[in-house]
Amino acid sequence: MTFIGLDLGTSSLKAILIDAQQNILSEHAVPLSVERRQDGWSEQDPQSWCDAAIEALSALAAHPACGEVMGIGLSGHMHGATLIGADDAPLRPCMLWNDTRSHVEAAGMDANPQFRDISGNIVFPGFTAPKVEWVRRNEPHVFDQTAKVLLPKDYLRLFLTGEYVSEMSDAAGTAWFDTGKRDWSDALLSECGLTRAQMPALVEGSAPSGTLRKELAAQTGVPQCTVAGGAGDNAAAAIGAGVVTEGSAFLSLGTSGVLFAANAGYRPAPASAVHTFCHALPDTWHQMGVILAATDALEWLARLTGQSAAALTHDLGDVRAPEKTLFLPYLGGERTPHNDAQIRGQFLHLDHATDAKAAARAVLQGVSFAFADCKDALHATGTEVTRALALGGGAKSDHWVAMLATTLNITLDVPKDGDFGAALGAARLAMMASTGAGADIASQPPISRSVDPDPALHSAMADAHARYKHAYTLLKDL
Repeated sequence: MTFIGLDLGTSSLKAILIDAQQNILSEHAVPLSVERRQDGWSEQDPQSWCDAAIEALSALAAHPACGEVMGIGLSGHMHGATLIGADDAPLRPCMLWNDTRSHVEAAGMDANPQFRDISGNIVFPGFTAPKVEWVRRNEPHVFDQTAKVLLPKDYLRLFLTGEYVSEMSDAAGTAWFDTGKRDWSDALLSECGLTRAQMPALVEGSAPSGTLRKELAAQTGVPQCTVAGGAGDNAAAAIGAGVVTEGSAFLSLGTSGVLFAANAGYRPAPASAVHTFCHALPDTWHQMGVILAATDALEWLARLTGQSAAALTHDLGDVRAPEKTLFLPYLGGERTPHNDAQIRGQFLHLDHATDAKAAARAVLQGVSFAFADCKDALHATGTEVTRALALGGGAKSDHWVAMLATTLNITLDVPKDGDFGAALGAARLAMMASTGAGADIASQPPISRSVDPDPALHSAMADAHARYKHAYTLLKDL
């Protein structure tokens, strides 16, 4: 038995083939392009996803074990608005998660208490509902022809199976979803001039959602098989990393940063800008603290100084108490806990002795404080993070991982080499949907090392974090 995971990312579609022991047998990636026709716009042609899927599936079919495929799982970037007509053809390009043109519409929705009360989240401009409201106001001829609104991976599902289906983790990021009840909200849809008939049916991420169409099986060489509900990208990454039970968490140190915690219950806290969504498994939810610049802040410093990020960080030595120099990593605004699109990054307390190494140390520390803000926001909801997997490119830095562990006062586990991303999570969901396997197959990866916080630095980190938080309150209105 083998299984396929398809992860529809913003810049590429990645496909992997795994066996029953979850060994990766083959993988293939197809690049995708983003069109930015105006400032704040970010769009993609849905047909490019279908073309990429055909190429990727055909490439996997060259492996002999692909003839034994039992299931395909889907993961994808969340919040995109794919509007289709009665003939299933897209009416316009998909507006992606990082398309911010609908900030006025989002603010209007967020001012309506129903949205936070029912969805459990702030209505961010990146969410699906305000994008569709922008279409209603600015492209009424498109809105009037809209038969269905689909999330990106669910449009790909329609192409693969002919079925209009979504699942709970992705649907929870639309602002039309009753996240506690795991169902569409008729009240929120009505506020936007929509009905349940324009939404896809819902399944759990680990449940079947359809079958690969016969024509595509013949075209690609992949056998007709079950297509699982799948997951939004962060929930799929959590399935791939084994973060599925209460108390488990991961810290993703990528271009942006995510502190993700799995929950056995529903604990919304929209005022803190914590994202509260359904997980991809039944009766499970998750929360995320999201920061917009993690390794991106270090790359900014690298461009500013003309040194590579590796050169800036390779000789920082042991983690030490923060110095007076302070960096606020709000280069493009911030999500958790501020929900502040206008705030920008700051360097404070620079002097003649501040060199590139000191600046690099301050940048790493500032991002670590931003993660500490996320941990505090989760704590305020009753979610305690005491240990987390450290994932993403930044986790390759021993110094940064040690700094994060001490700043957050948690243990960080660094996995051994391997792919524990969204594509693996999608393949695991395919295994569950096609074989009836349970959540136990979503195990955590082997750990290469565990990094504990340094208790000798706890007080100094706490004091510096307090200065960091105070600096935001002083600077946010300037």
